[in-house]
Amino acid sequence: MKLKFLTIGVVTFFCLSSYSQVEAPKFGKGLLNIVGKDSTWTMKFAMRMQFLGIATWDNGTDNGFVNPEQNFLVRRARLKFDGFAYSPKLRYKFELGLSNRDISGTSEFTSNAPRYILDAVVMWNFHHNFELWVGQTKLPGNIERVISSGNLQQVDRSLVNSRFNIDRDMGIQLRHHFNLTDKFLVREKFALSQGEGRNVTTGNLGGHQYTARIELLPFGKFKSKGDYVGADLKREATAKLMLAVTYDSNQDAVRTRSNLGSYMANDVGFYETTINTTFVDAMFKYNGFSLMGEYAHRDAKDPIAKNSDGSETGDLVLVGDGLNLQTGYLFKSNWEVSGRYTNINFDNITGRDTETQYTLGLSKYLLGHKLKVQTDLSYLSVDGGTDELMYRLQMDVHF
Repeated sequence: MKLKFLTIGVVTFFCLSSYSQVEAPKFGKGLLNIVGKDSTWTMKFAMRMQFLGIATWDNGTDNGFVNPEQNFLVRRARLKFDGFAYSPKLRYKFELGLSNRDISGTSEFTSNAPRYILDAVVMWNFHHNFELWVGQTKLPGNIERVISSGNLQQVDRSLVNSRFNIDRDMGIQLRHHFNLTDKFLVREKFALSQGEGRNVTTGNLGGHQYTARIELLPFGKFKSKGDYVGADLKREATAKLMLAVTYDSNQDAVRTRSNLGSYMANDVGFYETTINTTFVDAMFKYNGFSLMGEYAHRDAKDPIAKNSDGSETGDLVLVGDGLNLQTGYLFKSNWEVSGRYTNINFDNITGRDTETQYTLGLSKYLLGHKLKVQTDLSYLSVDGGTDELMYRLQMDVHF
């Protein structure tokens, strides 16, 4: 609560007492766009909210779908600050999450404090097409994870993302791009991070995490960075395609999902093993049609956690594969129909059953992703387990 009042106070201070030029932007362009009097800094302040209603039913076979459960919640509530400091070549982003789902995960590793900070990163364009990022932000992993939760094509991300993504971490990133031809664009991204996840204060428990990603755009850039936006809201006049591969290695990781999941404690502290994750993904858009595909694979040097005497602790790395295929078509009325197929196949040692989910979505974009209503219906099939039907309805408001 104190953080909320502090944030409001800071914004009010900038508005009323700083020597700056304040411009009132249009809806969806931020609440405030502040420019320093000498133009040596800028700040855009924005906020967004997602309101979610969800209902699930278990498949009782002979009795059909039974055991209904409902939940209504503020799925996301966030404050975002971005701009440049001293020079347009030195940009920054600072984002806070205030909903319960955003700040959950309090533990001894976060000093028993809420995890308010999502992003706190500076981005320095130090030489031509080279850019250095320093701070906490998303690693260059699977495309669905890097797409903002406010720019998703369906209500939320797929099971592939929730099981395999490498999320945010603290460290440095080096990014570069160049053109092979007038249109063919290549982007390279490298990251060295702590490997423990976001808002961890206990320092490095295992080794470090190394991430490398390469992106190929043979037909040139997407409009308005549309390769990292769900749905073809810009209705690309010519076909646009991005193909990408990411390889991530978390050396001596101590958590069950690389820099996510539970900690693998043992009799001498933590069990450590190197966890490798590979992503292959693609985004295609043309005239309202969009197609996104992702494949994920995770393995580990020794996925079964052990004590110093070789006995098993009961923890293990969630190794396996995931496939996600998602497509949609945006009508000129700004209604969109989308579909998604997701398959999760964990290794037998995990004891997890294969999961297959089918999702049908419907979205109405009132002002693009800044103001929209989305709904979807999903059927989850679990081999040897209980199938599930899920319905969701969500509204997004982004100032």
